[in-house]
Amino acid sequence: MPSIAVNSTPQKRKLRSHVAASEAPVSSPCKRRFLRRCNNANLLTSVTENEVVSISCGHKQAESDNVAAKMEWHYKDGEQLRVVKEKLHVSTEPSRIACREDEQNMVLEFCKACVEQEKAGSLYICGCPGTGKSLTMERVKGLLLNWATEFTSLKSWFGGGELSLTLPYVWLILADELDYLITKDRAVLHDLFMLTTLPFSRFILIGVANAIDLADRFLPRLASLNCKPIVVTFRAYTKDQILRIVQERLSELPYSVFQPQALELCARKVAAACGDMRKALCICRSAVEMLEAEIKESTSKSSTSLEENASSELKTATTSDYMMKHEFDTVRIDHMALSLSKTYRSPVVDTIQSLPLYQQIVLCSSMKHFRGTKKDTILGELYKSYTGICKSSQIQPAGFLEFSDMCRVLNDQGLIKLGQSREDKLKRVTLKVDEADITFALQGIRFFQNCLQ
Repeated sequence: MPSIAVNSTPQKRKLRSHVAASEAPVSSPCKRRFLRRCNNANLLTSVTENEVVSISCGHKQAESDNVAAKMEWHYKDGEQLRVVKEKLHVSTEPSRIACREDEQNMVLEFCKACVEQEKAGSLYICGCPGTGKSLTMERVKGLLLNWATEFTSLKSWFGGGELSLTLPYVWLILADELDYLITKDRAVLHDLFMLTTLPFSRFILIGVANAIDLADRFLPRLASLNCKPIVVTFRAYTKDQILRIVQERLSELPYSVFQPQALELCARKVAAACGDMRKALCICRSAVEMLEAEIKESTSKSSTSLEENASSELKTATTSDYMMKHEFDTVRIDHMALSLSKTYRSPVVDTIQSLPLYQQIVLCSSMKHFRGTKKDTILGELYKSYTGICKSSQIQPAGFLEFSDMCRVLNDQGLIKLGQSREDKLKRVTLKVDEADITFALQGIRFFQNCLQ
């Protein structure tokens, strides 16, 4: 069994006398090259310092650097503002994936079991946008390959090291945005999943998409062939999870940027609307940009005021007081509220909030009916969902003719699309607005608190 020769023994502390006596510089243990020796004599791989990133000494060095580099937060420093916005960018990969440990371990153990048992398998990852599916799969892929390199036979199966003709490959296929492979005859998607059912197949297929029941709708024959993929669902982030992820990103900075109340407001609003982590990061980044714009505006005002009143000491003192009042060193709750308003506030939200209650109920029932996978339905089916919400809320539902008239009003306002048919019950209905806009517009109304869950 090959192993990586990594010296993880902690170094002894040196006395000052020893340091003074030693003249030759001591190289850091992180700078050494470590060798991985395998049973095969000709399989010898060197691991450079760039590859050894998980050794404890590197972690200690990073901690000491952070302690030594305790900087003050200069909100007028453009470089510090750039670093903060870069940390909050969606393309910046975090040092570790938080709040997705269970899903990550589930997928990793599934892949390990397939490799150890020398069998094929398929997995389907689904969930709302911005719930960490793609990021988790990339991390799983790296962990799986690192695990595979610990065994010579597993290295051969994955194509690493010297290839052996007696051992089969194990091919890991990671197909993100799987719904883009859906064709009219669904042949591409069907053939892809059928790879795992072929005799002596060594394929591990992991498909990633947003739709929860993609396999049930587009691949119904897989269940009859007993090859339906295992489904792992990534649920929307909660308020506590969003707050924890943002705080972990910001904890890598040696200064405090946000007021705690501002971050909590962002987490609450995003969790109530959609639970999209990417949207939460964009909102925080926008709040930082608002602070930056406020700083530039106050600076320009102060410079103009000082030039006009340079001869007057009284007016100069007044200008200094003005600056003292308007200089702020962190992103405040009003910055965050304005950023949230810009993100979720739209003419659509204003239109929804101005609707009568019964039309809002029709729109809410449409949102719940189309939630997940359905794109359109007939008016008769939508009326059943509407009556169900009314009965659960203990209010009298409108008749079908009145319901049909309300749908025409919503169609005229561009909130839904109503098709043509001789019978009203057979008209096709499509939701034309985003679910997040409906949720944000109705979440402040007490009646809809249970309906929106």
